[in-house]
Amino acid sequence: MSLNTNPDPEPGASNAFIPLEANPQLMTALVHKLGVSPALQLHDVYSLTEPELLAFIPRPALALLLVFPISAVYESHRMAEDSLSAPYTRKGDAEPVIWWRQTIQNACGLMGLLHAVSNGPAREFIEEGSTLDKLIRKSISLGPDERSRLIEKTPELATAHKEAASQGQTSAPDAQDDVDLHYVCFAKGKDGALYELDGRRKGPINRGQLEQNEDVLSEKALNLGPLKFLEREGGDLRFSAVALAGSVD
Repeated sequence: MSLNTNPDPEPGASNAFIPLEANPQLMTALVHKLGVSPALQLHDVYSLTEPELLAFIPRPALALLLVFPISAVYESHRMAEDSLSAPYTRKGDAEPVIWWRQTIQNACGLMGLLHAVSNGPAREFIEEGSTLDKLIRKSISLGPDERSRLIEKTPELATAHKEAASQGQTSAPDAQDDVDLHYVCFAKGKDGALYELDGRRKGPINRGQLEQNEDVLSEKALNLGPLKFLEREGGDLRFSAVALAGSVD
């Protein structure tokens, strides 16, 4: 099982979470506890290139969480790309996606899940009055810094995350441990584009336009996003992926 981390949390970050396994059962239980309808669940993605294995995932796939190793190659690419972008400042209902900056150490699994369930059609499956519903409603009108503080001050998130992280199949590391795997989320925005959502970046990244009938596991979406990670890293075997899609009996 894969673990996640935030190798360099934002300055001033005072909180740390136990790293969360990339375990679809635990992740599904976590998002259900936070308010996602049982109609959705997380699924292991066993291949991003073999159609017969992708066929096991119910479609449409609403979001894809990619777990990958933090390497010198990745960090160099991230910093070079971010140097060309201004910090994200958008807010309000006109945003094509909602994005949160990560300020809690080892919380990128939670951040990936928040981005997955809060964007695109997945948001329609959030139950009214739930923790997620309240978080999103409060976040929409806030700028990135205020959104981060809101996450830090929502104890229901920390409680649910700790419960899930403590039930993994591998021994849970300490919250202060450094773990070299990280999550990013790919989701479709209101504008039909594929977005890379990562709380360590300067904001959401538009990776290209998708057709109405193309989901995050379509050939075009995979080539615009996740497969570029594999190509840059030379096929590191520690890559794994989890998709948000319909529940199966």
